Amino acid sequence: MKRVLFICLHNSARSQMAEAILNHMYPQHYIAYSAGVEPAKEVNPYVVCALREIGLDISQNRPKSLEVFAGWEFDYVVTVCEEGETRCPFFPGGKHYLHKSFPDPSILTGSDEEIMQKVRNIRDEIRQWILNTFSPNGDGD
Repeated sequence: MKRVLFICLHNSARSQMAEAILNHMYPQHYIAYSAGVEPAKEVNPYVVCALREIGLDISQNRPKSLEVFAGWEFDYVVTVCEEGETRCPFFPGGKHYLHKSFPDPSILTGSDEEIMQKVRNIRDEIRQWILNTFSPNGDGD
């Protein structure tokens, strides 16, 4: 099994979604983890709801610091935030490094339903990118 570390600024939304989706889609090929440069206090509640809608429960997840994974080796280290290339430090221990920018759910505005719809869109973008990038029949494996 290949190990993947998803990194974003706060580990409260994008990296949490990517971790859960990859672990759900390809459990026989990958084991995914996530961490943040400046971990938030909790996982974004809209993200918890959006993943619950597709059958994934991350309600017990907590944001983690990159320091938790110091000394670990990963087949892929992936930054998934818009700030990734400028705010995320280089994480040693990766065989391959990828960057894919997704919008930050923590800065979305509007009504609850408008925010929820935007988070669903981000979730679906992440899912499609994971499908394209990590499919065992594609380039990711």
